[in-house]
Amino acid sequence: MFGKRTLGIHVRDEKNTSDSVPQVIPIPAKVTIPMSMHVGAPCTPVVKVGQEVKVGEPIGTPGGLGAPIHASVSGKVTAIQDLLMPNGSTVPAVVITSDGKQTVWEGVKPPEVHDLASFTEAVKQSGLVGLGGAGFPTWAKLTTEADTLLVNGGECEPYCTTGCRTMLDSTDDLIQGAKLVKQYTGVKKVIIAIEDSAPKALEKMQQVVRDIPDFEVKRLPARYPQGAEKMQIFNTTGRVVPEGKLPKDVGVVVMNVASVAFISEYIRTGMPLVTKAVTIDGPAVKEPKNVIAPVGMAIGEIIEAAGGCKEEPSKVIYGGPMMGGAVASLDFPMLKQNNAFLAFDEKTARLPEPTACIRCGRCVDACPMSLMPVDISKAYELKDAQGLMDLHVNLCMECGICTYVCPAKRGLAFTNRLAKGFLREQQSKNQEVKKG
Repeated sequence: MFGKRTLGIHVRDEKNTSDSVPQVIPIPAKVTIPMSMHVGAPCTPVVKVGQEVKVGEPIGTPGGLGAPIHASVSGKVTAIQDLLMPNGSTVPAVVITSDGKQTVWEGVKPPEVHDLASFTEAVKQSGLVGLGGAGFPTWAKLTTEADTLLVNGGECEPYCTTGCRTMLDSTDDLIQGAKLVKQYTGVKKVIIAIEDSAPKALEKMQQVVRDIPDFEVKRLPARYPQGAEKMQIFNTTGRVVPEGKLPKDVGVVVMNVASVAFISEYIRTGMPLVTKAVTIDGPAVKEPKNVIAPVGMAIGEIIEAAGGCKEEPSKVIYGGPMMGGAVASLDFPMLKQNNAFLAFDEKTARLPEPTACIRCGRCVDACPMSLMPVDISKAYELKDAQGLMDLHVNLCMECGICTYVCPAKRGLAFTNRLAKGFLREQQSKNQEVKKG
């Protein structure tokens, strides 16, 4: 999977907000909180229209793999409505009209933790999911055996800087969170991985862990997609996660720096995940900065509260420009796992017209997983499921490098995503045939 060559590519950092301490913005008139902000089935609403709720009060509970969802403002539930999500699914969403008081729910109190079971349950009740963008329920990672905790500080996407700010502004919580995970899960070693494009964070974390046993800071080159967990595991431990396997299968638990810091904050305060730090940036933004907003606040309102745009943006995306997705409406709410909203003007938002493949091989050379995007594209065009399996399309992490380096401007990464979906459908059909 990984060769001896240097993995990844250089992209423009655009870290305009690396010195911006996140600012708390005013509470909006209402929030719309989707019941799906995690990998797994949507939560079931446990509140009714007309009910008064307070900050931190549970409003949705998961039925399996998932994470509870809590009210981010105090006020009245004024609607429970269907909401179209970016992945095309429709889920319930709880609309809360704020009373402006931000009254904290009486049940918010530090959890009692004394062993792995109670620690895992506390993390589950906090509502924590992967804050780097994946949204995987964090509690599910803590039930596995591993010898290494890899704290992911590799913020490789352009523009995004909230991970860097976590290392600089919430250092104590980050270290304490890592100690708690180590204490209760039994991992032997903690590795904090930081790219050299964040020199202030790197220097600070190196100083902090100097005298902490079994803690180590790994300096990584600023090459995209350094933050991808499989790539980071290889670059920090030398271990390779096989196709179809997870980090736990090679003895590693990977957690984003913000997730680790939040664990400490929750154990200390008992306040669940109801706010999120996000980067507001992009060519159309007046004043790039980091802000802290309540979960469920409309993206457009967050951007306006952060200073607004210089001109009407032609495109707004959530996440970074390499893997982020376009926002269909600025009325769409901020999710737990969002870490940036980027507004682009007409010039930078305009997509170039793709042309025919010139067989230059740049996509093959640049792919961190050593895949062959052109061949995958052809197999998908032919609807060749076996060919897609032979080409290991499921190893694609959808990092977007193949599209980025393609001189013909072909949407190879998107085709890979379609190919993975097609392969899943075919495999599901084959299983149904066997059962029948």
